[in-house]
Amino acid sequence: MGNDIAMTNPAFDVARGNRASHAALAIGAALVLLAASLPWWGESSWMREFVEIACYFIFAMMWNLLAGYGGMVSIGQQAFFGFGGYVMLMLGNFAGVNPFVAIPLGALAAALVAVPVSFVAFRLSGGYFAIGTWVIAEVFRLSFANVSAVGGGSGTTLTALRGIEKATRESVTYWMALACVVAAIALVYLFLRSKRGLALLAIRDNEVAAESQGVPVQRMKLAVYVVAAFGAGLAGALYFVGNLRISPDAAFSVNWSAFAIFMVVIGGIGRIEGPLVGALIFWALNKFLSDYGTWYLLGLGLLAIVVTLFFKQGLWGYAQQRWGWSLFPTQRKLVRPDA
Repeated sequence: MGNDIAMTNPAFDVARGNRASHAALAIGAALVLLAASLPWWGESSWMREFVEIACYFIFAMMWNLLAGYGGMVSIGQQAFFGFGGYVMLMLGNFAGVNPFVAIPLGALAAALVAVPVSFVAFRLSGGYFAIGTWVIAEVFRLSFANVSAVGGGSGTTLTALRGIEKATRESVTYWMALACVVAAIALVYLFLRSKRGLALLAIRDNEVAAESQGVPVQRMKLAVYVVAAFGAGLAGALYFVGNLRISPDAAFSVNWSAFAIFMVVIGGIGRIEGPLVGALIFWALNKFLSDYGTWYLLGLGLLAIVVTLFFKQGLWGYAQQRWGWSLFPTQRKLVRPDA
């Protein structure tokens, strides 16, 4: 399943990759190596900007996995984003755990809490599921807002990093963000190329038909929901390590899901490249136009409307249809060996 080309019969081969994807892999590896050296020659502001983009991208990637590939449209993934951030802070401030070690632990805690949460969320479907996840996120927000140990409604500061020099803190945060981005892309890509990825697409298209073919629908949906929660918790823990402060309104804001939907829709839903393109566009708009206040928000809405009207499959989806671009191909195509 994982090979780029698998022989099926003498007349045809099953092609999994193409020249563009192989070139993208080589270029991507070179860019990752170059990016890993940034702390030695770049500005600290560049590292902070990258960490912010990485958090946007990871969160959008997990939302795309859940909704774009799994068909479960959620507007409450900020519940796991904030939960991962708060667990990281509590482990660092109260348990003496190094905050960088606490980042994956916070993500793991978000994945674990997603299991009981799924028992409530999966009793709903369609629009009710989307609204239900939002209500669950509000329950998380109100719960942490009433815990005085973590600052209540006003939030608190991550004090566990006080003994670490600023340059070291920024460099390690940057390297962790880079590693998390590479891991998120690799794991989602390999998953979608596997039999489980095919099962997930079948569930998205028609649950009844997938179940009739022996696909364990409920087990697959739970697995994807838990993985998406893990990724959201990872993004949240990473974001608040870089931000050094957390509050319920910032951690559990519905804006996180709104931004994820914007990024995925702009880039292309149901495509690995979509969240990457969308995150870069969103960061650029946020960086250069956020000073314009409400006009900035109107601009985001106008861009989303234009894309949905004229580029129904997103900007990358349009490029893929028009020019055949695919950096992370997951489809299988029959080709002649001599082609």
